[in-house]
Amino acid sequence: MSLFRAAAIQMRSGTDPHANVATLERLVGEAAAQGADYAQTPEMTGAVRRNHEGARDEENDLIVNAASRLASQHGIYLHIGSTAIALENGKLANRAFLFGPDGKKITSYDKIHMFDVDLDNGESWRESATYEPGADMVLADLPFGRMGFAICYDIRFPQLFRAQAEAGASILTAPAAFTRQTGEAHWHVLQRARAIENGAFLISAAQGGKHEDGRETYGHSLIVSPWGEILAEADHDEPAVIVADIDTALSDAARRKVPNLKNAFTFGMRIAGVMP
Repeated sequence: MSLFRAAAIQMRSGTDPHANVATLERLVGEAAAQGADYAQTPEMTGAVRRNHEGARDEENDLIVNAASRLASQHGIYLHIGSTAIALENGKLANRAFLFGPDGKKITSYDKIHMFDVDLDNGESWRESATYEPGADMVLADLPFGRMGFAICYDIRFPQLFRAQAEAGASILTAPAAFTRQTGEAHWHVLQRARAIENGAFLISAAQGGKHEDGRETYGHSLIVSPWGEILAEADHDEPAVIVADIDTALSDAARRKVPNLKNAFTFGMRIAGVMP
């Protein structure tokens, strides 16, 4: 089975996890009503806020429990782009989850690359002060293909997506909460580049709009083909559901036409030239 219908759910998560659960329930219902076999939500589905005091462990997290219930209720694969999970060491994990149609967790992924940056518009972010970075690449075998997991800032590190593609992933994911400034400059080109260079579908649900904590995110959730074609886009920053029909056999076709994965030179075997 290589055919499935994918949905990317665009949100504007606020500071109250209970309100965000209600929004999640409504939008997942919309995705299921449109025939989605797989639905993805953005990074920080549970809450967009600078202070995550009161965050819960995985077993007691509101979003995790709601997602398990919704996946079972609608009989779909439900991918929570991420939510903040309390760890025993006092820090948080920026953790993605995938639930199967039976409501059981298939896998989870902790964001590897921390967004530590000072933007020229005055915004400053230090994710590493709050979050414990992940260390493992995560893949999941689904009936319609192998899926690789990433979150937001990970999209700027092509080696992660290349490793997933080399491991057989035909579906890549990068749910996000891109700032408006970086999104306007780089969102579309990064999404299309990761899809093209790996001959894979890329699905990225996004946060969008002005959030209660003051930040502003770009929106523009995307589903991109292995040839770089935008199959579906939320061309705004409002909450929305977009869907696209995907045939993962087209990933193999793209890789045959442009066999860069097979032809790639393995760097690090030797270094030629003058080194300082």
